Amino acid sequence: MATAEIIYNGDLRTTATHLKSGTVIETDAPTDNQGKGERFSPTDLVATALGNCMLTIMGIKARDNNWNIEGTKVSITKIMGTDPRRITGITVVFDMPAGHNLGEKERTILERTAHTCPVAYSIHPDIKQEITFNW
Repeated sequence: MATAEIIYNGDLRTTATHLKSGTVIETDAPTDNQGKGERFSPTDLVATALGNCMLTIMGIKARDNNWNIEGTKVSITKIMGTDPRRITGITVVFDMPAGHNLGEKERTILERTAHTCPVAYSIHPDIKQEITFNW
């Protein structure tokens, strides 16, 4: 069964619908590629998926161990290259919430867990992943 359905809306915009839930994501081409940049671009979604995946996997590990990481913020920076135009790097910065009360062992486990997310493994090794954890 298909995961999503995507419709081209014209003017370099698409609407993707997650078939199981009906959730919708709209995209727009970025301003540096003839778009308006008013929504996530497809490459923004790739970069953002890395942070979402890492945080989700960390959330599973935290839940399984009764550790609270609610309020964790992740900032994503996508680096684009040319010739060919593609993502060349993704910077992911985790800002862990104050008062998390996690020791060095727990922090190490969560950091290692983040690096094992399926998206991190799916991104081509030529795309540099720079990950920072601010505890």
